[in-house]
Amino acid sequence: MFKVIGTGSYLPEKIMTNQELEKIVDTNDKWIRERTGISERRVASEEQSNSDLAVVAGQRAIENAGLTPKDIDIIIMGTSTPDYTLPACAPIVQHKLGCDLIPAFDVNSVCTSFAYAFFVATGFLTSDYYRNCLVIGSDVYSRILNWQDRTTCCIFGDGAGAFVVQRNSDRKGLLAYQFGSIGEDADLIRIPVGGSKYPTHAEMQYEKEDYFFQMAGLDVYEFTITRIPKAVGEILDDAKLTRDDIDWIVLHQANRRIIESVAKKTKIPLDKFIVNIEKVGNMSSASIPVAVDHARSAGKIKPGDKIMMVGFGGGLSWGGVLFEW
Repeated sequence: MFKVIGTGSYLPEKIMTNQELEKIVDTNDKWIRERTGISERRVASEEQSNSDLAVVAGQRAIENAGLTPKDIDIIIMGTSTPDYTLPACAPIVQHKLGCDLIPAFDVNSVCTSFAYAFFVATGFLTSDYYRNCLVIGSDVYSRILNWQDRTTCCIFGDGAGAFVVQRNSDRKGLLAYQFGSIGEDADLIRIPVGGSKYPTHAEMQYEKEDYFFQMAGLDVYEFTITRIPKAVGEILDDAKLTRDDIDWIVLHQANRRIIESVAKKTKIPLDKFIVNIEKVGNMSSASIPVAVDHARSAGKIKPGDKIMMVGFGGGLSWGGVLFEW
């Protein structure tokens, strides 16, 4: 029904180490490493917008697929940090890539955005609406962080990843999937000011921190280590597969402790999990496609491998897909 025929990624050149963070916020390398597993992350330059990162990742995925931008039929972009509040970021990427006047739109489910975008793409392809779909996950969280809040600024990094997914009648579709959200806990991850409820141009005064990304870290951690192992098990059950049948699991790279907890609870060996958080941090929508692209480039992922990708984050939301590479 479909096949991933190309992947690509882009990380900004600027590297911010834990030691550099020590100079701007009350933290230290040991504290960050022990709690997150992160040693460094990438930060976009002042001249780079989200669309710039997404374009490079998209170009690389298209080239890896052996196609040109004119071959792409639709672009779906997962992001929660678009260039503007509106319009969407995907049409800007469409223009910068030099694609035809094809449909292009964003999906925003915070760190679950790429999983949703991929899921939507497979629906379009298996319904025979389009042939080649460019799916991008790209975020620039350095622009929305409060750099005095060590509970968030130490975690995130900027980056972009992309897949070219092609309709293929000789291949299987999704082997299993699961998506969900717990809307009553939506305020556990948020930026309070800037939407239509609390617009920035309102006369009322807001607290400085309300203009930036906020996360109730402990509550989100508990949600993740409870919900995600259960989702992984249920996806395997739906596919009528066992943990031995899976070749690779790619979780959203939120925190190394979360990945280790999911491995332990599901009794799936940690060496089946693709992990790159140490050098890139939590890149939100970009974390899954970047991790997959790095693993493919390193020769880990091979044709026929069974891959599970699971995102989780704001909403609170989660989404996982299992398919054959």
